[in-house]
Amino acid sequence: MAVFDGEHIRFSFSQLGSAFGNAVKPTPLDNGRLLTYNAALADELGLTTADIHSESFRAILSAEAPLAGRQPFAMKYTGHQFGQYNPELGDGRGVLLGEWRDDKGTLWDWHLKGAGKTPYSRHGDGRAVLRSTLREYLASAAMRGLNIPTTQALAMATSDTPVMRERIETAATLLRVTESHVRFGHFEYLFYSRQHDALRTLADYVIARHFPELAEAETPYAALLQEIVERTAEMIAQWQAVGFNHGVMNTDNMSILGQTFDYGPYAFLDDFNPSNICNHTDYTGRYAFNQQPAIALWNLSALGYAFTPLLESDVINDILGGYEHHLQVAYSQVMRNKLGISDAQKGDSELFNALFSLLESQRVDYTLFFHRLSHITQDALLSAKTLNQFNDLVSDADTLTAWLSEYHQRVAAHDDNTRLTCMQATNPKFVLRNYLAQQAIEAAEQGDMQPTHDLMRVLADPFRSHSDLDHLSQRPNDDEKDLTLSCSS
Repeated sequence: MAVFDGEHIRFSFSQLGSAFGNAVKPTPLDNGRLLTYNAALADELGLTTADIHSESFRAILSAEAPLAGRQPFAMKYTGHQFGQYNPELGDGRGVLLGEWRDDKGTLWDWHLKGAGKTPYSRHGDGRAVLRSTLREYLASAAMRGLNIPTTQALAMATSDTPVMRERIETAATLLRVTESHVRFGHFEYLFYSRQHDALRTLADYVIARHFPELAEAETPYAALLQEIVERTAEMIAQWQAVGFNHGVMNTDNMSILGQTFDYGPYAFLDDFNPSNICNHTDYTGRYAFNQQPAIALWNLSALGYAFTPLLESDVINDILGGYEHHLQVAYSQVMRNKLGISDAQKGDSELFNALFSLLESQRVDYTLFFHRLSHITQDALLSAKTLNQFNDLVSDADTLTAWLSEYHQRVAAHDDNTRLTCMQATNPKFVLRNYLAQQAIEAAEQGDMQPTHDLMRVLADPFRSHSDLDHLSQRPNDDEKDLTLSCSS
């Protein structure tokens, strides 16, 4: 179709030059075919149903044909993995196809994951499997539905190509869409390889394409770093408030736009466990749930170090020093929203901490607790009926009653309708629990996509009741909780 041939396509990143990566020829899937796609995202991009089901799109998705005849581009970056610098990184299984300009003029990177070997594949086969691509497809939709900044997934292809992981699996591709694929690791690569002119070129490119208003700042590079710090702090605040554990927060998995990036062994908390580890190769707990705010600052510091050819060290340190404040402000606001509190008061942190202590000691299901609380009126907060509503979640009724009394006192002056409306717009009924993702994967591997479609419906609007799919809001059985996963894709 002509829509994929010309006026909508740009190649601004690959035109930066060979310092930023390599043009590559993808390896097509065997009998590649469309498996599923995000209709809402397609509509946002200006793509019709006919476009998505066209032979042209199938060929692009199956790594058979490039966008507008231009060879895809494997991006070069490096990064710190579990705290250790690794210079041998880059797009090892994915390629940047180009940039799609929507009808509003916004440029969206199109990145095909699972497109075969690149110069950065090292010992890998360059493939992705259905299991990992479906996890990313679902997770990006879940985060979008929760209003948390994220990359998005437009479509998936499956194939007849077998690949060996821990078992033989089916090769698949994922078309990831976002405004930018520039990672912290892009800056680190150019810094550590002493390509400082290219580093400046990258910073100028990011400002011109993503933050043009910063070009007018007194010190544009300082303004850029400040923007990245603030966006990262806000993203982390939202992760912590919703109970999202990323699992592999290496610097090459950090977006300069403050978006959730590279979904691997992630998890949404079931029972509230601050030290939850979802990545079974994270032996030290570096990327545990409660470590994420500190790791984000560590990663920002690594990025700041890569900015030293552009900025004085004291300027960088001053900017990094503001991270904790931005994080605390953003996190406190989201937590107040979760509790329907409209104004900030000095004792709010004590109220939050008392609740977290209760949730942790009782191993309370994090999502269900807040969702149930968001439907209880003020005059019913201390009733026996309310305690009964929580008796399957909280075994210590006295501790729960004590906290509810403090909470009741805190919101006594609030308009109840306003409080409940705020809470119900903030506390989801549905999150992508790992057992649900696993059920969808197992069904998809047998050719049944209905569980995926059902999940996509509730994840797109997780605050609605979706009463016909109520089973997708249920907490897992004990043997389905706290699943740990690997980075295998």
